[in-house]
Amino acid sequence: MNEGADVGTSSRDGRLRRAGLAGGAVTALAAVAAVVSSGMEAALPWWLVAAVAVPTSGLAAWTGARTGRRQGVRDAVLEPGETVTGTYTVRPPHTGHTPPAAYEEPQYQLRLTTHGMQLWERSVLLWRHPWPELRVIADGPRLRVHHQGQEAGSMLLEQPGAVQEVRLAARRHGAG
Repeated sequence: MNEGADVGTSSRDGRLRRAGLAGGAVTALAAVAAVVSSGMEAALPWWLVAAVAVPTSGLAAWTGARTGRRQGVRDAVLEPGETVTGTYTVRPPHTGHTPPAAYEEPQYQLRLTTHGMQLWERSVLLWRHPWPELRVIADGPRLRVHHQGQEAGSMLLEQPGAVQEVRLAARRHGAG
């Protein structure tokens, strides 16, 4: 039997559960605070504020739990001592993709860490490469990432100026 794998799995599941609970609690609390403060400002009766706050807190908790769990999944792949230095939204590669709903995070995100670069599709790690093995090229609005002589990705980043920021971070961390 491989009991060590069971302990590692339960430990990881516990971390993800805690990340989801924390995300849900914080988001629900913020939503309820917003509803209550708006209700008080508008001098609405307490029962009307409560009627709006309860379903709002449920939806906010659900959204926050999903976001917290996704963040927990992403943080679980970080090596000891590795920290995230930036996260950039990547436009979907095809125009047939529908934009995410208001309660969802962007579909594709590029994460920069102190050790390298990661491309995520929601909770799925598509690739991850260390800085010294990367060549990062700013091609106008497009970011081109090469790993060991082959193109690992060509992407458009949502934020203005993000391509140059990523290129400077790559240069700072030793990528070509």
